[in-house]
Amino acid sequence: MKPHHHHTTHRADLPALTDRLRQKSHKITGARQAILEILRHHPHPMSNKEIFAALPKGDCDLVTVYRSMHLLESMQMVKRFDLGDGVARYELLAEGDDGHHHHLVCTRCAAVVEIEDCFTGELEEKIAQRNGFKAITHKLEFFGICPQCQ
Repeated sequence: MKPHHHHTTHRADLPALTDRLRQKSHKITGARQAILEILRHHPHPMSNKEIFAALPKGDCDLVTVYRSMHLLESMQMVKRFDLGDGVARYELLAEGDDGHHHHLVCTRCAAVVEIEDCFTGELEEKIAQRNGFKAITHKLEFFGICPQCQ
């Protein structure tokens, strides 16, 4: 069974993405547009450095990439992954997608497989009550080596 890359299912086109930025009253800078365009065509979550390397030279500097990614993340247009190597990677989120997925991540090639199973709300409730927390949410990433890399 081939890992199912969920990225192809919700590729928004660029005008729709830039509209979302505009609705949230942020300028569409050339850099932000270029970054969205790169993420749109890339099947795996990308690090700031990979995004920077993929940008046309002289388009913007690495600091701009970091700032833009921070902004896009705060607007929930990208989801940030931490694959446990200390490098943040980003992936485009579809409109209305809260990024609440669970993933199986290959530690060698960074392939990401979406996992359908989710913990029940009951379990969240139990954990919350036991620890006196309210309004909890969770994010779950599993790590391993995918069939291609084995």
